[in-house]
Amino acid sequence: MAFKPADKIQDLQYFGEFGGVNPSISDSSTYTFLSAKTMFDTFEGNADGCYLYSRHTSPSNLYLGQALAAMEGTETANVAASGMGAITPALLQLCKAGDHIVASRTIYGGTYAFLKNFAPRLNIETSFVDITKLDQVEAAITENTKVLYCETVSNPLLEVADIEGLSKIAKKHNLQLLVDNTFSPLSLSPAKLGADVVLHSLTKFINGSSDTMGGVTCGTQEFIDSLRNVNDGANMLLGPAMDSFRAASILKNLRTLHIRIKQHSENALYLAEKFEADGLKTVYPGLKSHSGHELFTKMMNKEYGYGGMLTVDAGSIDKANELMELMQERNLGYLAVSLGFYKTLFSAPGSSTSSEIPEDEQKEMGLSDGLIRFSIGLDNDIERTYTMMRECMVKVGILK
Repeated sequence: MAFKPADKIQDLQYFGEFGGVNPSISDSSTYTFLSAKTMFDTFEGNADGCYLYSRHTSPSNLYLGQALAAMEGTETANVAASGMGAITPALLQLCKAGDHIVASRTIYGGTYAFLKNFAPRLNIETSFVDITKLDQVEAAITENTKVLYCETVSNPLLEVADIEGLSKIAKKHNLQLLVDNTFSPLSLSPAKLGADVVLHSLTKFINGSSDTMGGVTCGTQEFIDSLRNVNDGANMLLGPAMDSFRAASILKNLRTLHIRIKQHSENALYLAEKFEADGLKTVYPGLKSHSGHELFTKMMNKEYGYGGMLTVDAGSIDKANELMELMQERNLGYLAVSLGFYKTLFSAPGSSTSSEIPEDEQKEMGLSDGLIRFSIGLDNDIERTYTMMRECMVKVGILK
């Protein structure tokens, strides 16, 4: 039977303290105990349903974690204050000095910078590979490798990872497969395809209103417990705890994610097809011309489409900037980083979200300086949006 992530979210029912339809927000940093022994047991991790301290967890954070675990089909989840606050502890929990990671060469700039520049301080090395070539992935594995790391749909080149294929390699070599699913919530379910840990920046599509940061690590009970362990848990000791008010806010927005993702995907596919027909170099997983189109189609939960992210190559950074400034002036969206907002967002990744990647490596992976990354919004009349965007492209000389 097909996995239905939106149904899993819908089936969760929480009551507030006084019968509210939203769960009560736990506005406390610390929690009382009726007996000293219960406090001791909680410190030891042996008292279910008891709360110790909000850096460890809180009722509001647990509600959100349960909902996200249900969406991804994992045993449980732990939320954090940002996407990087979920990603870096997960990696550090699994790797120690002397260990090795094999990662996709096209990943979020912050993750790339952590693996390339920060992790080596801890004597953790990373090999960056073309994640779409499974033979290259396997060839990069050494006796010290502990983790395979990728994004379901990569940032910003929109390469599609073969999660099932990567999972087979991970299991063969006794590695943990960590997958960042930020670009494709609901559309793809990595845990159902063999991922061990699924990560999200909740800041993006899941929250959907660009008003807060958040992150989540979805995995087994054993792994999430290890992250929260008071003695050696990376999330507990590094302290990337989410605020209860933010957790409550994101949980409310999560309830409309299925509606929003369908609209993001519908609008993005419409624009991608139009731009490609106009002769623009357009990359979108929903286009048959995309190298990962068949793979995405095979893996996807069909009703949610191919996501809201697409790229267009404007030819040069000057043209890209001119076009983005004009589109913002015409109220077609915002020249801003991030994604998943209800308005369209556009940026040139080479000089923004992927600027941590050296220019020579950007060229090697096919990240041109004229590339514009679009996070397509929830526009009601997408035909009108296309007409206006095309007028901008004609005005700056990208189209005739």
